[in-house]
Amino acid sequence: MITSPLIRTVVDIVGAPFHAIWAPEDGAIVAAGFATEEDPAADALVARLRSIHADAAERGITDAAPGAAPGPVADALRAYADGDVTAIDRLAVRQPETPFRGEVWRALREVPAGRAVTYTELAGLAGRPSAVRAAASGCANNLVALVVPCHRIVRSDGGLGGYLFGVDIKTRLLQHEGARQRELFSD
Repeated sequence: MITSPLIRTVVDIVGAPFHAIWAPEDGAIVAAGFATEEDPAADALVARLRSIHADAAERGITDAAPGAAPGPVADALRAYADGDVTAIDRLAVRQPETPFRGEVWRALREVPAGRAVTYTELAGLAGRPSAVRAAASGCANNLVALVVPCHRIVRSDGGLGGYLFGVDIKTRLLQHEGARQRELFSD
């Protein structure tokens, strides 16, 4: 059993601090999300990690050493922030999953930057077209935001829908990735 602490890397993305918590032995991100005005230290992210992935949280979390070589996680996040919106596609992730939730998360990672799909389309991409609510639940329980891009899911009526870190950040992420409102549903 690995007991070394997880590492937290913070990178500014779309004007907000993005926290990625990853395992040093393989670089897999186990939790990620944005700090907000209401939660500047991203304490809610750590609480979600404890709730959803207690085994990982038990290892503890240490901040990346200032001045240390950034490493692949920080490098990819900075590249994404600087405009290479595919840089995060190569990052490894690990979170507890049910069979269908795992399919939802893998389907999310196949939605390219600059594109958005509806919850109905996501359910189809995950192999169960009638499981729209389960697909939405998969988005809501995603512990690795941005890298597993639940921000790319929109409502079928054209609305952006919710986002754990706020609709403003969701909007900025979609704009950063090149999505325009009239193109969100184009093939």
